[in-house]
Amino acid sequence: MTVAERAEEQKLIRRLQFMMNLVLQTIAQDGSLTIDEAAQMIADSRKAALAMFPGKELAYDLIWRPRFQRLMRERFRIM
Repeated sequence: MTVAERAEEQKLIRRLQFMMNLVLQTIAQDGSLTIDEAAQMIADSRKAALAMFPGKELAYDLIWRPRFQRLMRERFRIM
């Protein structure tokens, strides 16, 4: 992997982290958001993440899915 490729990958990772944190914060802080809207935001963020990093479903499931699940349980009192 060249320096330019590594830099591009780091840029994509930062963009992904920003996007995921934005979704997490929006779900946590927007009191008018319904559970269906929040679930749709999570599904859309997963699609975007996998478009940025094709074939990385396992990484998404290990890193982001637990955070979203925990937030949904806390925010909407889901068991």
